[in-house]
Amino acid sequence: MQRRAAWTWMLGAGLTALGWSSAAALTPTESAAAQRLVAAYPAFLRGVEGGALVWWDGTRMSLKRSAATTYPGRLDAPGLLDQLDAAYPACAPLTAPAYLSDPGRARFEPLFRKMYGASDPAVRANLVTVDWFGQPLRVTRVNGAADSLRAVAQELAAHPEWRAFLTPSAGAFLWRTVAGTSRRSVHSFGAAIDLNTTRAAYWQWSGFREGQRGIPWRNQFPAGLVHTFERHGWIWGGRWYHLDTMHFEYRPELTGACAAGR
Repeated sequence: MQRRAAWTWMLGAGLTALGWSSAAALTPTESAAAQRLVAAYPAFLRGVEGGALVWWDGTRMSLKRSAATTYPGRLDAPGLLDQLDAAYPACAPLTAPAYLSDPGRARFEPLFRKMYGASDPAVRANLVTVDWFGQPLRVTRVNGAADSLRAVAQELAAHPEWRAFLTPSAGAFLWRTVAGTSRRSVHSFGAAIDLNTTRAAYWQWSGFREGQRGIPWRNQFPAGLVHTFERHGWIWGGRWYHLDTMHFEYRPELTGACAAGR
C-alpha cells in the first residue's frame, strides 16, 4: 500500500510539474462537461474538485485549455478543456461540418494513457477479440469498449444492405501516431475501428494541409449505420471538417444524450 501511495504521489507531482494541476474556477458549462466525462468513465474518475479532474487513485488533472495560438498547435497539445469543449452532434443528420469543426479530435493524451495504457505492452494486456462479421479484431475491454463494439455488431447484423461498408475492417488496435503528427492515435489504445476503406473519404488523401480551407465533405456511409455506433458511445470521423469517414472511436462522454435514447 505504501508503494502504491508513493507511486500515486510521484505521478501527481509529475502532472503538477507539467502544469496540469493548477486551474482557475470552472464556468457552469465547463463544469457540466467535466461531469459528463466522470459519468462516462466511472471506473477511473471520482469527480471534479475546483478546477481539477480527480481520479479514484487520487491523481488530479488540471481542467484548463491549451496555450497554443494555432489550430494545429491546440491539436498537438490540448488541455482537458479543449477536449471537453467538443459539441458532438450524436444522432443528428449527416451534414458537412463547419470549417475547423472537429468534435472529439482534440484529445488530452495523458487521460487516455492513464486509462488504457501508456505503452504497447500495457494496452495489449487488456485487449480481447471481437468477432467483426467473421473478422477477429483486437479491442480493449477497458471502459466496456469491446462489449460496446459487440453490441454494435449485433445491431448492424440486422442490416445486410450495409455489409459492404462494414467489411473488411481496416483494423482496430495498432500502437501508432496519427499520420504526419506526433499525436497518439486512439487505435493505439484499442478503442477505435476503421471500416472498409474503399467506401471511405479521408481529408489527407486529396493532399490537403491541416487547417486548410476548402476541404470537401464526401460521404457514402448510411446515417443508420453511423447512428448505431453513436448510440453505443462511438463518435464518427465523418463529423469532422478534417473528415475520416471510415473511423469510429469509443468516446461515450460525447454521445451521452444519443445513447440515452436508444
